[in-house]
Order: sequence, then C-alpha cells, then structure tokens
Amino acid sequence: MELIKFDAKRCSLCGKCVEKCPFGALSFEDNGIVVGDTCRMCGMCVRQCPEKAISFEQKAGSFDKDKWKDFLIFVEQECGDIHPVAFELIGEARKMASKVNFKVKCVIAGGAGTIENAHKLLDYGVDQVFAYEDESLEGFRADCYTDVVAECIAAQKPSSVLIGATALGRSLAPRLATRFHTGLTADCTTLDIKSNTDMVQIRPAFGGNIMAQISITKSRPQFATVRYRVMDAAQKVESTKGEVIVCSVKEEMKQSPIEILKSEVIEKTKNIEDEDVLVVAGRGVRNEKDVEMCEELAKALGGQLAFTRPMIENGFGDVAHQVGLSGRTVRPKLIITCGVSGAIQFTSCMTGSECIVAINNDPEAQIFNVAHYCIVDDLYKVVPYLTELVKEQKGDE
Repeated sequence: MELIKFDAKRCSLCGKCVEKCPFGALSFEDNGIVVGDTCRMCGMCVRQCPEKAISFEQKAGSFDKDKWKDFLIFVEQECGDIHPVAFELIGEARKMASKVNFKVKCVIAGGAGTIENAHKLLDYGVDQVFAYEDESLEGFRADCYTDVVAECIAAQKPSSVLIGATALGRSLAPRLATRFHTGLTADCTTLDIKSNTDMVQIRPAFGGNIMAQISITKSRPQFATVRYRVMDAAQKVESTKGEVIVCSVKEEMKQSPIEILKSEVIEKTKNIEDEDVLVVAGRGVRNEKDVEMCEELAKALGGQLAFTRPMIENGFGDVAHQVGLSGRTVRPKLIITCGVSGAIQFTSCMTGSECIVAINNDPEAQIFNVAHYCIVDDLYKVVPYLTELVKEQKGDE
C-alpha cells in the first residue's frame, strides 16, 4: 500500500499542503504536519508542495482482514429508477455473504428521489443502505460520486465492493480502486468467496479465449464490476430487517470542475439484453441475403436478430448485437440459434435463457449440449418453414 511521507529536512512548514488539501486531512501539530483519517491519497499535497518535501511511499505492510467485513454494493440510478443490475449484485452478494457470515450493504447517491429508492432496496434482504441525496448529485460527475462513495467505504470498511459494469460503473470503479490503492477486476461473469474472505473473480480475457480466475489477497477492499444480465436478480424477502441511513453530502464533495451544461434523455432502442426473443445467426449463415432470412424469423416472433463474434468480424452487424464474452450476455425467454457451432465463448453468455432452440446440420455441434430443442437439419429449410408457421399462427389469432 502507499503512504504519504514527509521529508522533515525539506519541509519549511509553509502550510501550503494544509491549505490546499480538499478534505482537510492535514493539520499542524507539535511543530509538524499530521495526516488525518480523512486523507484519500488524492496527491494534491504532493503536487502543491513548493519544497518537494511530500511523496508517496510504497509499503508492503500487512493488513488485518478481520477489520474489513461485509459486502458493499454501489446502486446506480437511471432516469430516477434503480438500475436492474443492482438487484443482480444484491442477489449474488447475499449468496456469498451466507458463506462467510457477512452483511450486505448498499450505497446509493443521486438527486431527488434517492432516499425513496433506498427504502425500496430493503425489500431485497439488504441489511443497511447508505443514502446520499443532494441536488449536486443529480447528474453523474465522476469526481463527486467518487468522493461520496469513498467516504462510505472508508467509514464501513467493506471486504468487497460490487459495482455494475455499466458505462457509469466502469468510470467510477477504477477511480475508487485507485483511491484505496487496491485491486479491481472488471467485467466479472462469475463470483465466489473463500472461507478467508478472498473473492474468486472470474472474467473473460484475451478476447474471450480464456477465463481468468483472479483473487485480491493482499489488500482491501476488493473491487469488482459485474456484467449486467449475468447473474440471477435477488428476490424480495417476506420480512425486512434492514435500515436506511441518510448521510450528509459535505460541501467539499459538491465541488467539481465538471459542469453539466445540458442533459437530455435519448430514446433508446431495445438492447438485445432486454429482449424476450432472439434469433442468432452464426457462421452457418453465409451471406447478407441469408441474414435477412434469419431477421425475418426474428421479426415474425417479435424479437431481434443477434450474431456470433465471427459474424460481427465479417461485417454482418455491430458489437451491440453480439452475443458472447466479448459482446453481450443475454437471458431471453426464447433464443433460436441458426448455424451456431456453440463455442464456450458464446454458450457461457446465453445458457441462462429459458428456452434454447438450436438449428445445425452437424449432429456433433457443441450447441446441442446446451440446447433444450435440437434440430439437426439444413437451416435454409428450417428457418423459412418456422417463419411461415409463425406468420400463419399469428394470422389465425
């Protein structure tokens, strides 16, 4: 870990560092400067010292794991609502917490309605929710949110911090990990915990060709961002025992050089992660006309067309419509794969689907190992037949 080190021979006690510290962590005491508990290792004092008397010192000291307990989940809000990834994080944290007798806590920050949303989290078995509500947090400003969540982490000392791997989460998590000089595992697809409270974090690496198993053993807290739609969402509990703790947003937390001049809600197209029905085109689909054939089936079913990675690389679609470790994880009610071989990079991101129908003319295709219904036939016969069948069925209705 890193510590602030003062060179007494160089320090002139000018007080510049005390004056410039944004968190009031430095003070004069006994003819010297003392670093308080509110220090966040931001480095402002190092940069401001005219005598270059302050530096970061790397120290491989030991730490007491017993002082770092429980799970803390950052709850993201989107357009005033709780982002659904938060419920998946709560569900996974509750599973792990039961193994090591930890509590599950949440921190939520934002503008009006944040405290109201905090109370909703108690229905999902959360023990404590720390709510920071202030108009200055209405829009996401990375520095302000980092200060707010860092204060909560410093006070609670959680063993692990879970954050959704959304655009906001991917901006916030590395800032927090840097602030606490600890490790971060990004885009996790699987989480578990050992009896010694070290988390086992599994994520795709090298373009999804391998699954890396990572543990943070020499520092706390452990940070992990988790992909949306990978894990089961927490279910509501019959009786709630948790509490909401309303926290004040200090003035220094509101200060930011970032100014939000204008914001507007852009109408989003439905992501493949949110679709109930998907038709996936794999390498068995040879050209653009054949892709249109698969898309026609998807439209007939009221769903979307998606692709495997090779199809994206060949220019048939964009990465927003890619299913796989280097794309999106999906859990629709129905997924129909057309000419998909079934590599682990693909199947690991769709096996949570309620019904999997696989069409492939190779009876040994790996996709049949995870499919609920297997059709060993030419997709150029099966897909048009299914499309007409669906259209006829809809016509009868």
